Amino acid sequence: MGEYYNYIKSLHLIFVITWFAGLFYIPRLFIYHIEAQAKPNPDKDILSEQLRLMTKRLWYIITWPSAVLATIFALWLLMIMPGWLDQPWMHVKLLFVVLLIAYHLKTHQIFIQLQGNEVKYSSNFMRIWNEGATVVLFAVTFLAILKNAFNWIYGLVGIIVLGVLLMLGIKLYKRFREKNPEA
Repeated sequence: MGEYYNYIKSLHLIFVITWFAGLFYIPRLFIYHIEAQAKPNPDKDILSEQLRLMTKRLWYIITWPSAVLATIFALWLLMIMPGWLDQPWMHVKLLFVVLLIAYHLKTHQIFIQLQGNEVKYSSNFMRIWNEGATVVLFAVTFLAILKNAFNWIYGLVGIIVLGVLLMLGIKLYKRFREKNPEA
């Protein structure tokens, strides 16, 4: 089975990429959907209907299948390389994968609400929510490439710095948008 390792790893990586693509894009569609609710009719109805269709297609045709296939290929890799489960870096990586799955499931809950035009979050909250997948991506990528649960201090500081930079970026964009609404 080891002769198929690189094929399985490639397929796992492809589906991780498409899964993240969906997780990066769907909160952006949520933002547009939430902001469409403040528009007058008929714009509100037209935009809401189009955004519901776009999110439904993205979520069920790309994001969910990619999540399932990435998980299947990950489990297959672990069957080929069971020694990884003894490695501290893999324990940390799996913790982030659990966080990613929780993020995915919460995003699914938001998706269901918006499919019913039920808006429970602000567009600003969704901009911040959108960065959750980014933080997980950074952590998982470094763990998978370096295969080291390396200095927790550096890793933790790096994730905190990344979070701060993302928040600053969101605030700067908000200010820019307030001054230039068409941006």
